Amino acid sequence: MDHAKKAQDALQAGQYDVSVAKYTEAIASQNTAVSYYIGRSTAYQRLSPPNLEAALKDAEIAVNLAHKRQKRELIGEAQQRRAVTLFALGQYANAGHVFGIVKKFNEKEKTLPMWEMKIQSKLKNLPEDDEARKVTAVDVPDTEPESTSKSQSTTPADSSTSKAEQKAPATAGAPQPTPADKVRYEWYTFGESVTISIFAKGVPKDKVTVEIEEQQLAVSFPTANSTTYELNLDPLFAPVVPDRSTYNVTPSKIEVILKKASSGLKWSALESKDESLLQTATNSVSAKQSASAPSYPTSSRSGPKDWDKVASELTKPKDKSADSLDDDDEGGDPANAFFRKLYQGADPDTRRAMMKSFQESNGTALSTNWAEVSKAKVETSPPEGMEARQWEA
Repeated sequence: MDHAKKAQDALQAGQYDVSVAKYTEAIASQNTAVSYYIGRSTAYQRLSPPNLEAALKDAEIAVNLAHKRQKRELIGEAQQRRAVTLFALGQYANAGHVFGIVKKFNEKEKTLPMWEMKIQSKLKNLPEDDEARKVTAVDVPDTEPESTSKSQSTTPADSSTSKAEQKAPATAGAPQPTPADKVRYEWYTFGESVTISIFAKGVPKDKVTVEIEEQQLAVSFPTANSTTYELNLDPLFAPVVPDRSTYNVTPSKIEVILKKASSGLKWSALESKDESLLQTATNSVSAKQSASAPSYPTSSRSGPKDWDKVASELTKPKDKSADSLDDDDEGGDPANAFFRKLYQGADPDTRRAMMKSFQESNGTALSTNWAEVSKAKVETSPPEGMEARQWEA
């Protein structure tokens, strides 16, 4: 349909609000099309700020409809969209469970090893009793597709009540507030912004205080047992633009999106411990970055990964001190350790397959099958909900 084509074009062009609106119009005409819900879920997740609750609901509808149609390819695609959204919501055990379902329907999905590694890394650093460790997701959600009348009511041209329905699907009761000692936060840098997600359930929107200054961020809100959670970052790693920075409060988290003053500067931490670095960032935009392989959001303490560097380091001879650093939870990078161990324990053909697939795909695919990857170039295949971009000099 015309609406669906416009929605897909808007999604590819990065016009995510337009894509949401057009997919909504398409669903109003055909509310059982699996691809429409997958597309709108992707658009919801890429909004700034993202609407992850709506993205998850659409993904669950897509899974339900795909199972009714008994199409393996559609089931795998819908489940992957669901898994990616669960990961973005911080539900790591649930995401791992659903990625396991994806594997059953599409064993050749190139991004599965990367997602498995990311989930293992997240779970490894969580307390044993953390909610993110619990698997509560069912294999096939019973979330039903929207009725035609409801889909029509959620188009942008309708009432404010309908917009609220579109933006925040109804949930079964308000979640219990998270105790202050259970609140956690993660961050990643991507392009011109830095996103900080503070995972806390049941926080009243009108009780959240967010103060964004050029070199400082302060967030506070009430938690369970009459306590208050506070996050103070002063000074920030580099200056930001306060009036172009935003925040959003959802039932499961507070998300702050900081607009970088120097868009080309890569943040390796949230806070700066070097005044000279802060001064340099204030006075200049990084113009010395040469074109490089695409980088993707990460909550790793080392910041976004330079996959070319990771790949080249695999060929370095192993020594005891290096191995101990890789395995050290406090100082090593789990991704580097993972790939180093996998590479060093492999036979020559497997090593050639790993290096070729890893380098040609810019770190988005990892294969150990030399017979397969030797036949053609391995294309870049960024994870669902992300885009491959080249840095411009």
